[in-house]
Amino acid sequence: MSKLGSLGHRLYQGEVSFDFVGRRKLWYSLSALILLAALVGLGVNGLKLGIEFTGGSVYTVTKPGITTTEARTAADRIVEHSNPIVQTVGSDKVTIQISKDETKTTAQVTDELSKDLGVKADTINADLIGPSWGKEISKQALTGLIIFMILVTAYLAIAFEWRMAVSALVALLHDLVITVGVYALVGFEVTPGTVIGFLTILGYSLYDTVVVFDTVKENARGLTKQNRLTYSEAANHALNQTLVRSINTTVLALLPVAALLFIGGGILGAGTLNDISLALFIGLAAGAYSSICVATPLLAQLKEEQPEMKALARRVAQRRAADAKAAAEKGGPTPGEDGEGPEDAVPAGVVGQRNQPVGRRGRGRPSGKRN
Repeated sequence: MSKLGSLGHRLYQGEVSFDFVGRRKLWYSLSALILLAALVGLGVNGLKLGIEFTGGSVYTVTKPGITTTEARTAADRIVEHSNPIVQTVGSDKVTIQISKDETKTTAQVTDELSKDLGVKADTINADLIGPSWGKEISKQALTGLIIFMILVTAYLAIAFEWRMAVSALVALLHDLVITVGVYALVGFEVTPGTVIGFLTILGYSLYDTVVVFDTVKENARGLTKQNRLTYSEAANHALNQTLVRSINTTVLALLPVAALLFIGGGILGAGTLNDISLALFIGLAAGAYSSICVATPLLAQLKEEQPEMKALARRVAQRRAADAKAAAEKGGPTPGEDGEGPEDAVPAGVVGQRNQPVGRRGRGRPSGKRN
């Protein structure tokens, strides 16, 4: 068995546990800093909208051996009121995007490009793009986002409960703001491909969160009938049970996206790949982080406010205090100090579950008895 597989088994059985829920203040602070940086980027730089949203002209120049540097030099000399965007399309073709604010006509720009680049004017393809198309795309995307949020809230509230719906929506908004903020900070263009990327990461983030919530729901079944675990501890164990799966899923999803972003867009210069790949890369990473460090800790915090969960926390504290007192009177180690005892590790299950609890015998291995 590989080391990662062995770690996953130990995490699932409760032999090893990382306290994600208990450190929620740390995660909240980290998320607040990231969100603040994203909002500052949006406020200072704003989003760099592509030509599909602002309108303008796209000139496609075909010439063997042409480079983006050569095309950009010619475009910078011709235009006066806009910053042209030059991208390669294959090995002998470039596109030059010029915003609608440019005072020169399409024919004038075409003639000057043909002279500077040494090509015939009739070989330069000029396309005019109006801003209405981009506005329609934005409107439809916003409508789809609102419908998506409503359906997600309804599904989670019915299949789970409203606290899980609230936690999942907070995580989704968290991921969206971070992704949009990164676009503002790095200055990448927002194109229809970017909008598609934004909508795609919502589904991924929600999927990862629902998987964790389903395990939390299983671990919390019959939780109030025992006095060994609080809700936060049961939720934290669910995170540990799904941790390796979340890591594997995220890494496998990020590898092809990273290839598009860093190799296709960065090394090979296919700038059109940056539109969707950056949104996917940042969104996938933020989605994995939020499902572990935002959604589940927030859910545990909301659940701990329930009267029955507060009563459970008191019973758990009383039992542990009694166990510690009994151990001290016997002269033995306090439960948890030697790795044994009922609270030595987060058990693999609680009352009412199919999983077996960890008891004193076997130092953290399943006792073989069902609750």
